[in-house]
Amino acid sequence: MLITSPQNPRIKVLKKLDKAAERREQGVFPLEGMRELCLADEAGYEIYQLYVCEELLKETEEYNLAKCKLDGTEIFQITAEVYGSVAYRGTTEGVIALARPRTHTLEDLRLPADPLILVIEGVEKPGNLGAMLRTCDAAGVDAVIVCDTKTDVYNPNAIRSSVGTVFTNQIAVASSEDVIAFLAERHITSYAAELTATEAHYQKDFTAATAIVVGDEASGLSPLWMQAASQHIKIPMRGRIDSLNVSVSAAVLLYEALRQRQIAK
Repeated sequence: MLITSPQNPRIKVLKKLDKAAERREQGVFPLEGMRELCLADEAGYEIYQLYVCEELLKETEEYNLAKCKLDGTEIFQITAEVYGSVAYRGTTEGVIALARPRTHTLEDLRLPADPLILVIEGVEKPGNLGAMLRTCDAAGVDAVIVCDTKTDVYNPNAIRSSVGTVFTNQIAVASSEDVIAFLAERHITSYAAELTATEAHYQKDFTAATAIVVGDEASGLSPLWMQAASQHIKIPMRGRIDSLNVSVSAAVLLYEALRQRQIAK
């Protein structure tokens, strides 16, 4: 079936899915891009519908439609005009899909003996969430735990900025209270990143079971986490500005942990 009008009812539904309430009501989320589609499919997500613009379609040896399991997927052809009316960005290889979300519980996490975990509390901007997921994939983090979030992991901007690593990371979503109890039960040391800490991050040993905890963009970690964290750490600031973007801070801390773990091996 070829869809030629941006006013097509299916296209109208796609446009509404930038809202979290609509995604919850419909039980689907949109993703665009060949890499994102292939990573979601590889991770076992159900691809409910697929919209393909042949004029813009770009495939590579690693990421292509032939590798995706689309037997039960409704596939629609759309024009470039329709694609442009619904795509979040123009360079997404001509594919937009609807997929079924998953639940992400703490109990689902499968952790090694000495895991490296990133805990993200209260993040508001989906771009920051996506950037941290991308870093976690790159650093080989064992799990990402998102607590008391003001956005959701299936926000289109989170998927976009993560370049599909929403689907490659182990993710759990829970309350701060439940996460604190989860870490304590498993004897995982939590390191709260905060500006007033007295010790620099590189002075700590991240080679044992470690959870690095970062807070929201505006106010940092809540009093609950400031009290519950095992230790407090800071990234030394040498210039006039007193803080880094939360996604940059997470990257600095995780790669210090990765550096220590590589040396320990």
